Amino acid sequence: MSGYIYTIGREFGSGGMLVGHMLADKLNIPFYDKELLQKAAKESGFCEEILENHDEKPTSSFLYSLVMDTYSGGSYSSAPFLDMPINQKIFLAQFDAIKKIAEDHESCVIVGRCADYALAERKNVINIFLHADMEDRMRNVSTRLNITEKKAKDMCQKQDKQRSSYYNYYTSKKWGDSRNYDLCLNTSKISPEKCVDLIIDYSSAFSGK
Repeated sequence: MSGYIYTIGREFGSGGMLVGHMLADKLNIPFYDKELLQKAAKESGFCEEILENHDEKPTSSFLYSLVMDTYSGGSYSSAPFLDMPINQKIFLAQFDAIKKIAEDHESCVIVGRCADYALAERKNVINIFLHADMEDRMRNVSTRLNITEKKAKDMCQKQDKQRSSYYNYYTSKKWGDSRNYDLCLNTSKISPEKCVDLIIDYSSAFSGK
């Protein structure tokens, strides 16, 4: 197996985007985050603004398992899909886009959006989760967005709750649980550059079994 697809889950402010970009650049492979929204918008017919407004946001409507049973990979014009709440339509659009990306690329990096779940049946996927101490995350977000550390902390907590609810709802697994990932890294103790090196080192020993 000559290439891997790297999925990155991340706490807000832990540097997931940075590590993802650096990994993709070092391996010279495609990177997908907002790019994934553009791809999903193009293929599903949703405007990108709608996708962004519902990006990684949980739904409170009926059980998703029922939706999957009725959708079963059908078209976006089928009755089951048209009857779904908007959040579930957005999830399925991104879900299909992730699977299509995996089919199109031997190797790439995908950040967030339950990519590990969407690609669970593939053998060449390495699932990574990045976390960090709250103090470091607060400083990172405060500096990046030019806001107070108090506001940055509130944003970290809000975004983590949103991502956790989204992931737990759609995957029936627990967001951030080490058992759901191949590699968990603490960016408070390891620099982004070292994270990239460790991921690449891990991939050289990865069996995919």
